[in-house]
Amino acid sequence: MATELLTPSGSTNNVGLWNPETDDKLLCVDAHAETHDVKSFTFVSPDHKRINFNAGQYFMFELGIDNEVDGRCYSISSSPHRNNAITVTVKRVPGGRVSNWLHDNLVPGTVVRASGPLGRFIRPEAKKYLFMSGGSGITPVMSMVRELADAAQPVDIIFLHAGRTPKDFVFRGELVNLAERVKGLRLLLLPEDISNERSWPGLTGRISKELLQLTIPDIAERVIMCCGPAPFMRAARTLSGELGVLSQNYHEESFDAAVIEDAPAPVADAVEEQSFNVQFAKQGKAIEVRADQTVLSCAKKAGVRIPSSCANGICGTCKSKLVSGSVDMKHDGGIRQREIDAGFFLPCCSKPLSDLVVER
Repeated sequence: MATELLTPSGSTNNVGLWNPETDDKLLCVDAHAETHDVKSFTFVSPDHKRINFNAGQYFMFELGIDNEVDGRCYSISSSPHRNNAITVTVKRVPGGRVSNWLHDNLVPGTVVRASGPLGRFIRPEAKKYLFMSGGSGITPVMSMVRELADAAQPVDIIFLHAGRTPKDFVFRGELVNLAERVKGLRLLLLPEDISNERSWPGLTGRISKELLQLTIPDIAERVIMCCGPAPFMRAARTLSGELGVLSQNYHEESFDAAVIEDAPAPVADAVEEQSFNVQFAKQGKAIEVRADQTVLSCAKKAGVRIPSSCANGICGTCKSKLVSGSVDMKHDGGIRQREIDAGFFLPCCSKPLSDLVVER
């Protein structure tokens, strides 16, 4: 992959606001390690534009590794009150092509393609909150904590963060500092194992009904913002419901926990849906997709390689070039109009209207 370097213009006449519909490049100005396998990367607009976003949103990065259009979504971890820049925090995933490239190659001075801000994991106004995160799912809720700390307003927040071991806690030092100076912020760090820190003073294990009852007795009065691996969020959702949290007061990040939908089963005595041939040019594969099925759901089942995250037209990770044919696409903000005009579509929320050729 070629690295594009910014040529300073020396001019500030073009200072303005980042436009998600037209702006698509970010300049890396800082990269630093948070833990042994997590790094934070800070970006600014090459045109010195301010980037307005809500805490909890994310950007999709298209790095063009091996000339492939493979997008990856990373939540913003910085405060929206500091909109001269954004920071994303990335965990190195064993075998993960994009996360490893970022850790090994992304340095200050590099310009990357990025789309955003995206996502609707946005904190509603409430008197009392419970932030719950697991592993690298801490990033969007960390943005919320930083936002509230920057606002210097009274808060009532319990922040429960779970990790494998104490050394895996991202932002540990900053969180401790925030808990000491932000009145109304209580920190609960929950390692599953303490083998590398035998003096750990707190509880250990996984979230459970007993743990939540003991540490957060007023949980039913709180608005919950939750992000983490799918099993963690599933447990948090179930336990909070059992403890009286209303469904409208439980919010979780969706793109990290998506499940590709199953193709609908045939309905007895129904008129058979028309099927279309969908070819994936680069992979040399062709599949049949019914008019009532999405391209992505059938492609996944047939072993066609398409990166995906949300499966709901939100994140844009599966964005692909449609060489020929037409689709019925009902997206939810994961693709720009100019990208649609250029022939791109989201397989996760697109049903075929004809035979298709996809550049994948």
